Amino acid sequence: MNSLTLEVFLEERKAQIETKLPEYVTTLNAPSILKEAMLYSLQAGGKRLRPMLLFATVEGFGGNYQHSLPVASAIEMIHTYSLIHDDLPAMDNDDFRRGKLTNHKVFGDATAILAGDALLTYAFEVIVKMDEAMIDPHQKLRLVAELTRASGPEGMVGGQVADMEGENKSLSLSQLEFIHHHKTGDLLSFSIIAGAIIAKASNNDVDNLRSFAKHLGLAFQIKDDILDIEGSQDTLGKPVGSDITNEKSTYPKLLGLDGAKKKLDDHISKAKEYLYNVNMDHEKLEMLADYIMNRDR
Repeated sequence: MNSLTLEVFLEERKAQIETKLPEYVTTLNAPSILKEAMLYSLQAGGKRLRPMLLFATVEGFGGNYQHSLPVASAIEMIHTYSLIHDDLPAMDNDDFRRGKLTNHKVFGDATAILAGDALLTYAFEVIVKMDEAMIDPHQKLRLVAELTRASGPEGMVGGQVADMEGENKSLSLSQLEFIHHHKTGDLLSFSIIAGAIIAKASNNDVDNLRSFAKHLGLAFQIKDDILDIEGSQDTLGKPVGSDITNEKSTYPKLLGLDGAKKKLDDHISKAKEYLYNVNMDHEKLEMLADYIMNRDR
């Protein structure tokens, strides 16, 4: 798959998930202001990388990506909830996200918190209600178990707490990797593992994809750290240099910019080694790995 084909893949699949997401919210029997706040952040744009990884995995095993749209939507709901809460004054206190005012700046802190809560809990309902013609109850149970771990205290939330505790401190490389493996990497990993579960991949393939995903998640965060130094605010849709301002430990701060770039290359290389051990068509996931390494936003 060349770069043009990858661009088409990203555009087409992104259009599918962005059409599906509002359908889940607009049909809810819930207060209008809550639905409006949920949709505001769900429709704020972004790369939709997590659904892309899910779709690429399902297709790599020869499956129909459309059968995984509910899971992709659930992933985006949880990712979006985490961003709404991250931006709150009690956490990162950000005014802009993807070039738009953050949720609490538009709807107030209380509604923003509740919109995040609603997206988090509704995500699991979306998976549980999937058509059993597309996915059986055992697969649903595995998906819910994986997602609760990836997004909960041993996953994303635990990583967020470790990140806050690490502010204004000098962290070791292993401490920094712990934070980013859980804060960012676990939900990315779930996207890939979910694709394997939906495709009924073997345990060996799931294990190799889990290792692939771990290195890919760390690479994603290292690239984010690099873009906070070298990126453009217009391209990123948020201020650059915030890591330095907030005195956060980052890979460039710990390893230097060149060292961070070397570490990025290393994680992408290791990710591909595990990917090549999987009995599937690797092309889309390999191209997405390169996309993560070379992205500008």
